[in-house]
Amino acid sequence: MPDLEPTYQASDVEIIERKRMFDGFFKMEKYRLRHKRFAGDWTEAFERELFERGEAAAVLLYDPILDLVVLTEQFRVGGLNREESPWMLEVVAGFIEQGEQPDEVARREAEEEAGCLPKKLIPISCYWPSPGGCSEKIHLYCALVDAAELGGIHGLEHENEDILARCIPFQQAYDGIASGEINNAATIIALQWLKINKVDLCNR
Repeated sequence: MPDLEPTYQASDVEIIERKRMFDGFFKMEKYRLRHKRFAGDWTEAFERELFERGEAAAVLLYDPILDLVVLTEQFRVGGLNREESPWMLEVVAGFIEQGEQPDEVARREAEEEAGCLPKKLIPISCYWPSPGGCSEKIHLYCALVDAAELGGIHGLEHENEDILARCIPFQQAYDGIASGEINNAATIIALQWLKINKVDLCNR
């Protein structure tokens, strides 16, 4: 069976220079570097900009008894050029601060954004959504919840959060992938994972 490990490691990159280009809520770094090529030699030195976003935890809230998922609806500045609306349906998510564990953040954000405490937290995957120019790393989970009394408006006022938690039948949410109503990576990945694993979860 083929080996899935990368051909090269971090030691096969030489960072010649690193500059902080922007230092706000997010960071922007500029690197001058070179790395090994698959032919065995090294590239010439070149420059790349890196958008530093850090790590985040995201969690799909699912009630296996009612077959409902709980998604959040909120304004996203990245969707301003979306013709339909910059408000998007997403899984619960939040940044991981220094010293925090991803599962701790997943539980905290579930309470802050949807007003619920997960009964069980199940890891789905850990991935980089846009490694060509962004450092963000997502730790994705599914949480089993009781959605009978969930919903309503949530979020932290001092973070300018205005979040509507919506309980949606699983199949309707899953069909939203094909219709384009569900249009962000974490939510698509989580719903597709749930489609595959839903029977097992309902038997737990």
